[in-house]
Amino acid sequence: MDQDSPYLWQETPLILSAPISRLLGVNAFLKFENVHPSYSFKFRGMSFFVRETMKRKGKDVHFVTASGGNAGLAVACAAKAAEAKCTVFLPEGASKSTIELLKEQNADVAIAGNFYLEAFNAAKERAMMDENAVVVPAYDEPLLWEGHSSMITETFNQLKQWSVAEPDAICCSVGGGGLLAGIMVGCKKVQWDQVPLVALETMGSNCFHHSILLNSSGSSKFATELPSYVTKVHDEASKLDLARFSSFHSRASGSLGASQPATGSVRMALEREGGIRCVTIPDELSMQSAVTFAGASFFLKTVHTPNLLADDHKALVELACSTTLAAAYKPQLLDAVVPPRSDGHKRNIVFIVCGGFKVSLHELAEYEEVLKAEIERNVNGHWEVVLNDGQIVDVDYSLKQS
Repeated sequence: MDQDSPYLWQETPLILSAPISRLLGVNAFLKFENVHPSYSFKFRGMSFFVRETMKRKGKDVHFVTASGGNAGLAVACAAKAAEAKCTVFLPEGASKSTIELLKEQNADVAIAGNFYLEAFNAAKERAMMDENAVVVPAYDEPLLWEGHSSMITETFNQLKQWSVAEPDAICCSVGGGGLLAGIMVGCKKVQWDQVPLVALETMGSNCFHHSILLNSSGSSKFATELPSYVTKVHDEASKLDLARFSSFHSRASGSLGASQPATGSVRMALEREGGIRCVTIPDELSMQSAVTFAGASFFLKTVHTPNLLADDHKALVELACSTTLAAAYKPQLLDAVVPPRSDGHKRNIVFIVCGGFKVSLHELAEYEEVLKAEIERNVNGHWEVVLNDGQIVDVDYSLKQS
C-alpha cells in the first residue's frame, strides 16, 4: 500500500439501530469498528503508527510488538498493508488459532515467557538487536490516539444525515484507555469537548475507573478501598496516581486487561469539559449483551423476553466489545448515566462497537448457559453496576423497554 496515502483504513458504517432505539426510547447509533481488516478499531491507530514510522525510517522498518490480542493482529494487518516486516511476540499458551491468524498476515510469531510482560521484554530485546526495528506499543502512544480519533471525525460527518449536530453521549469500552484517548482527541477536533463520554469496564479489569477515583475526592468504599490485587502507583511526570493490577478477575481481561491505564488518557479524562462517566459492570452483563447483539439467544428471546429482540444485529462481538453494549440493552443503566433530556426530545447516543477477534459461536453458547443458570435461579434478580464514585445501580436480568 502506498505509504503516502493519507490513511490506511476505510470509513466504517454508522447505523441507526431500530431494535436498540426502540428498547431504550432513544436514537441509538452504532459505529461498527469490527469491520476493519483486524476486526477491531485498533487497526486505525496501528495503521497510522505504521505509516508515520515508515515516513521517518523508510520501507525497511521492522515492526515488533508483544500481544496475544487485538493489538498484535492490528499491527500485523497494518504492516502487511504497508508491505513491512512484522514480528509478534506471544506468551506461552497462546492459542493455535491466534498464531495462525497472525501468520496469515505474514507476521513472524515468536513465543516467549509465561505472561505478557515477559513476552514484551523479549520483544524489546529483539528490537535492540535490529537497527531497523521499532517496538509498537499496545495503547499508550499519542500516534495511536491520533489514528483512533478518525472514528469521531467520521461520526461527526455521518450524523449530519440525521441532522444531529452532536450526540448526547458516546459510550465505549475501556481497557488501557487507548480507544478512549482517541475518542477524546477526536472530540476536541470536532468541538465535542462538552459531550459526555461513558467509559464502561468489567469488574476485575477496571483499572481506568479505579485510576479516575484515585485522583478525585470520592468517599465511597469502592473509591477508597482498592481490591487486594490492585495497588496505587504514582506517576511523577504527570503527578497522577494510577491503579496497577497484579492479576485480573474478569473473562474480558484478554482484551480489557491492562495492568494500568495510559497516563495521558487519565489526564485528558480528568481535564475535559464534558467529563467522563465511569461504569463498572459484572461479566454476566457483558455476556448477555454479546448473546443478545448476535441474536443468538434462544433462551433469552423465547423464554425470558419473548419477541423483544428477535430482529437484533446478528453480529458476533467479544466481551470487551459487548461491555459497551450493556448500556444499549439496559434502559435503567443508560438513564442513570445519561438522564433523559429536560426538553423531552429523544437522546442521541453513539455506541462504539469496537470489535475484536476473540469470539466464537461456541463461546456465545457457553455464555448463554451461564446466563440461563443464573436467571432460572431467580427470574426477578438483578446485577449490581457501579457508577462513578461508587453509586450502585441494580440492573434487572430482563430486557425491558423504556
